[in-house]
Amino acid sequence: MPSEKIALITDSTCDLPGEILNKLNAWVLPLKIIYRDKIFNDRVDIQPHEVYSKMPAEVPTTSMPTPEETRTLLEKLSAENFTHAISIHISSGLSGTYETIKTVAQQFNKLKVEVIDSRALSLALGFLVQEAGKCIQSGLNFDSIIARVNEVQKKVSVFFVVKTLEYLKKGGRIGYVEGTVGQILDIKPIISINEEGKYFSWGKVRGRKKSINKLLEILKEKASGKTINIAVAHGDAEEEAKNLLERIKVMPEFQIKEFMFAQLSPVMVVHTGPGLIGVAFYEVQ
Repeated sequence: MPSEKIALITDSTCDLPGEILNKLNAWVLPLKIIYRDKIFNDRVDIQPHEVYSKMPAEVPTTSMPTPEETRTLLEKLSAENFTHAISIHISSGLSGTYETIKTVAQQFNKLKVEVIDSRALSLALGFLVQEAGKCIQSGLNFDSIIARVNEVQKKVSVFFVVKTLEYLKKGGRIGYVEGTVGQILDIKPIISINEEGKYFSWGKVRGRKKSINKLLEILKEKASGKTINIAVAHGDAEEEAKNLLERIKVMPEFQIKEFMFAQLSPVMVVHTGPGLIGVAFYEVQ
């Protein structure tokens, strides 16, 4: 069998720090942040704090990478003698990115491309990108890597809280989250992602502090007795998120093999607003 040279592609919502993406040799297709007077490439020429600093007075819209950008990247990879590519993207239930890239990839016959719907976002997507990158570097073949990524995808859980549902509502990303209940009573939904890759309310608690504590309770319940990889992501809530991670690290109920910490990409910021804190985790063998 001829040797495979496999490229790894993702998008800017994976929230992996630049040094990790560089180590994995990952190619990143940026989503777009659209203000009235200018379009920015997510994490390339605009950073999360720049989006937050304009909120709530100015809330931009977002869009996916263009078919032209996708085709240009695939042409570049082909010119660099890649024979295969694994392309892993934000949930198709939250963005059209996966469908756009899949459509372009199907029309591109110079290399074999597998486009994977993470049914996740942020560092949960980042987990899958990391797994694929490590598998490529360890010399696994194309089909084995796809099987491994799909296996991890089924195991990843995501739970997060937001300060307000207004941004999810405005961006049309609210999915199955009950958006009108309890604003006056300060009831906070614990949001997760279902098998369709859409948001839903996993539970509800009253108040910010209790909502963050609930994330710890969920971890105890779901990860007890397991060895896990865990990620904490935040949207302009660094202190609260760091505090949560420190509390997680000393929990005796489970063992942590690896952990990550990151700020959400500007695109995610637009849809969640300031104050998101989320955890993503999965069991490792």
